Amino acid sequence: MTLTKTQKQDLLENLKQLLEKSSASLASDYSGIKAVDMTDLRKSLQSKGITLTVTKNSLVKKAVSALKLDIDETILDKPVVFAFGKDEVEVSKSLNEFAKSHEQFEILGGIINSEQVDSSKVKSLALLPRREELQGKLVGILAAPSHGLVNVLHANIRGLVSVLGQYQKINS
Repeated sequence: MTLTKTQKQDLLENLKQLLEKSSASLASDYSGIKAVDMTDLRKSLQSKGITLTVTKNSLVKKAVSALKLDIDETILDKPVVFAFGKDEVEVSKSLNEFAKSHEQFEILGGIINSEQVDSSKVKSLALLPRREELQGKLVGILAAPSHGLVNVLHANIRGLVSVLGQYQKINS
């Protein structure tokens, strides 16, 4: 089915908006993946706020050049699916998890925070802990000194109560 010129312009504008709003725009080769698996991937990504789009590579090239972004042109020589998301670690983790269970699915690279990245950078991002884990660790680190101080202050009171309790047992 051929698209009209206005339909192509609408797709191009939509693609530009996705590229501008997303901090991560990652491309993956999806050849050899069953439609059922792609649907499952799309649903799981959508629940995390990630958009998965299959589009013409020529439109991607036009959108990238219009926004003055860099992308490895060899990525666009294959049939690719793009994942767009606001959290680059979450997008990388999600695609990497899917790639582990589907060996035909290959992460090629893309654009993260307006910079071109390759597949090795995406895989290294996938190894980072999630944002919630990092926030939890930070809270733990910040709370540790005050927790230690409270324990030290309570130790003197506990010691005094223990001595008074033993003194009471002796005198009773």
